[in-house]
Amino acid sequence: MNNQTLVIYDFEILYQILTEIDEHISFNLINIKKISELNLKNENNYLIISNKKLKGFENQITINHYPIGIIKLIESINIKFLKKKYNQQSEIDLGLYKLNLNSRKIFNKDKSLDLTERESNIIIFLNNSKTPVKISKLQTEVWGHNSKLETHTVETHIYRLRKKINDIFSDSNFIKSSKLGYTI
Repeated sequence: MNNQTLVIYDFEILYQILTEIDEHISFNLINIKKISELNLKNENNYLIISNKKLKGFENQITINHYPIGIIKLIESINIKFLKKKYNQQSEIDLGLYKLNLNSRKIFNKDKSLDLTERESNIIIFLNNSKTPVKISKLQTEVWGHNSKLETHTVETHIYRLRKKINDIFSDSNFIKSSKLGYTI
C-alpha cells in the first residue's frame, strides 16, 4: 500500500486529469476545495499541489505557468516525494530535538547546531542504547580504542558537546551522566 498522498487543492481540472491516468501514478490522490478540508495531522508523506501558494505548508508545488506538461509534472511530483522520503530517513528523533545525519545538525523548533562527525556518532550511540553507557564502551564502540587505554578523550568530547548544546539550546540535561554512565 502506498503512503504517499498528493493533495490537489482547488484545481479540479488537474484532479480529473490525474484520475484518468491513476494507473500510471504511484501516489494516492485527494481533491479538496477548501483548506479547512485538509487534515494532514496523521499524514507524514504528503504533497500539496495548487495554482496558488499556500502559507504554512512547506511541501507543495504551485502551478502558475500554462500549458502544463503532464510528464514533467509527474516527474516533479515524484522528485518531491523522493526528496521528502530521503530527508525523513536521514533524521533521528531525539525527543525535543532532531538530528539530521546528512548535514550533521541537531535542531529543535528554531535553533540548530552544527556537529562534528564524532559528536554525531556519540549522540547516535547514546540514543540507541537502552541503558547508560560507560566511558569504556564509548571508547571501543565510537572511537574504536581498546578499553584498557587510559584516556580522557571521551570525557573531553562529552564536555565540549554538552557545552555546545547548552550554549545554543540552553539545555544542560541533554546528555546526563551518572555512576552507571552517559544517557540521552
